[in-house]
Amino acid sequence: MTIQGLVMLALLAAVLVWFGLILRMLVRSLGLGRPEKRFDRWGARIWSVVVFVAAHARVLSQPAGLGHFAIFWGFIFITLGTIEHILGMVFPGFGFERLFGATAAGVISWLQDVLGLAVLVAIVVSLVRRFVFKPLRLRIDDPKARREAVLILCLIFVLIVLMYGVKGAEIVTGRIDPRTAPVSAVAARLIGGAADPHLLGDVLAWIHHLIIFFFLIYIPFSKHIHILGAIPNILLRNLGPAGTLSRMDFDDETAEKFGVSDVRDFTWKQLLDLYACTECGRCQAACPAYLTDKPLSPFRVIHMLRGHFVADRAALLSGGPEAEAQPIIGASASEEEIWACTTCGACMQECPPFIEHVQKIVDLRRYLVMTESRFPSEVQPVFRNMEVNYNPWSMGYTTRADWAAGLDVPLAAERKQFDVLYWVGCAGSFDARGQSVARAMVDLLRRAEVDFAILGVEEMCCGETARRMGNEYLAQTLIEANIEVLKKYRFNRILLACPHGLNSFRVEYPRFGYEVPAVHHSEFLLELLREGKLAPAAKRAGRGAYHDSCYLGRYNGVISQPREMLARAGVDNLAEFGRRGMRSFCCGAGGGRMWMEETIGTRINEARVDEALGLGVDTIYTACPFCTTMFEDGLKARGREEQVAVKDIAEIF
Repeated sequence: MTIQGLVMLALLAAVLVWFGLILRMLVRSLGLGRPEKRFDRWGARIWSVVVFVAAHARVLSQPAGLGHFAIFWGFIFITLGTIEHILGMVFPGFGFERLFGATAAGVISWLQDVLGLAVLVAIVVSLVRRFVFKPLRLRIDDPKARREAVLILCLIFVLIVLMYGVKGAEIVTGRIDPRTAPVSAVAARLIGGAADPHLLGDVLAWIHHLIIFFFLIYIPFSKHIHILGAIPNILLRNLGPAGTLSRMDFDDETAEKFGVSDVRDFTWKQLLDLYACTECGRCQAACPAYLTDKPLSPFRVIHMLRGHFVADRAALLSGGPEAEAQPIIGASASEEEIWACTTCGACMQECPPFIEHVQKIVDLRRYLVMTESRFPSEVQPVFRNMEVNYNPWSMGYTTRADWAAGLDVPLAAERKQFDVLYWVGCAGSFDARGQSVARAMVDLLRRAEVDFAILGVEEMCCGETARRMGNEYLAQTLIEANIEVLKKYRFNRILLACPHGLNSFRVEYPRFGYEVPAVHHSEFLLELLREGKLAPAAKRAGRGAYHDSCYLGRYNGVISQPREMLARAGVDNLAEFGRRGMRSFCCGAGGGRMWMEETIGTRINEARVDEALGLGVDTIYTACPFCTTMFEDGLKARGREEQVAVKDIAEIF
């Protein structure tokens, strides 16, 4: 072993030990969080890494992802070349040709050269976009983060240029076949006149490798920590339904608070989320609150939480259970940000490393509501109404079935056993607009001769709104009371016109020990049309557009069914929103925002209405009572309620 090899070996060993100690600290810091089970279904988890890491499925869903794809794979092959060169310095004669054969080694070398050039182009494009075009998703008020981004991009650029220099010198000295390194062959022509190409190659190699060693030490403390956190975060992602909320245990008598107030209240996986953030800003560019000038940016929330965690972790790791943690609310997340969220899930849908933003925001709400009793003033009557009358409206629970007067609707209490339980929901029971949809549904069920019943006064709010507003205790009280009622009856399916209720019965009630097939009315009506049990309506004149509800489309994947149902029912001139399906734009009512004032920026529902008006439609079709209300309010605000109608899909027959 040469002197150069010994020096490199000593330096490599020191850097790897240092890097190992940093990794150990990062892993220990995750242990500050609460337990969470994420170690099941390993086949699906490994496949996630193949699809979302190797194939970059989510990253490539937008054109800008091509640049990251090039940088990722380019860096992989450049790193392979770096490993080969460093080991060759330590162990003379080592090389991929001896390990894999000349052909494989040549392919690796060729890919290094070609992908390296692609990376250089991607870096230039990235810098131009960041500082010239400045897309919405890259806007964040943090000069340090911007400086770090530029530093990393410039260092990668320098690394690739140095790689070409090193390989060019090796071509000149005959160690590399120029046919396996087409770009480096150009560098070789420039190096050919050097007095000592061996010495030049060694100098360039040392500079290259020292930058790599700097990377290893610097990255865990920079915004590019996602290089370490993103892959395990994708591996350990939520494999269940999107936006699933954790169930809180209120039987724990030792609990001093509920919800999250400092980083130790998050689970270890929620802390891993903070290390995984790529700061790509896609969540921000999709967030309806941010896009209508509210204080909330999911990008900023995760960015600030990571800074908060990094600032706290040293003291918490060394101080033990008695160590003081800094409060999150007010320092890294304002109450205005926390309450601006509609829980629409657009941020999570766009996030390449599968960060779960909504759960964190709901956990912060839980602390404000259940520990501090701090929430917007308009929320108080909503909670009180749910506690007293089991619905968010100020209507007596004994009037829940009044909408059905004169319709001879069968009650579950009178039948005990039937095929379909029609869960009318609070909107269908108490809101005048929702009642018209409920009556339309009853008419359709009668026409199709469906064996159904309703619970009437036995039905309570499903608890979805209370959960997402942070009042988990109230939500669980409602859920458990509903389950006790439901267990009294025998039926095959539960039918709902509200996507929020649908999500509750499909996703949340099973976590409380009650599982029953739940179907949205768009799916059910399509089934009846396909079977010929419902006759299509007459062809409708004019032009319409269907709006995808967040909790129906994005959360539950019901996207094509409402469109097919509309087509079969006679609506054949349907325009499409630019933002639709899994990327639909929220109506603004989710997360309890239905009952809160919206005084900052543009109203979300008005922004969505403007999009509909831009399509030149005369009818907006909805499949959610919240969406119906928000669209009608938005049209009134724009003075277009007489020109454009809003219809639930059950009302077109």
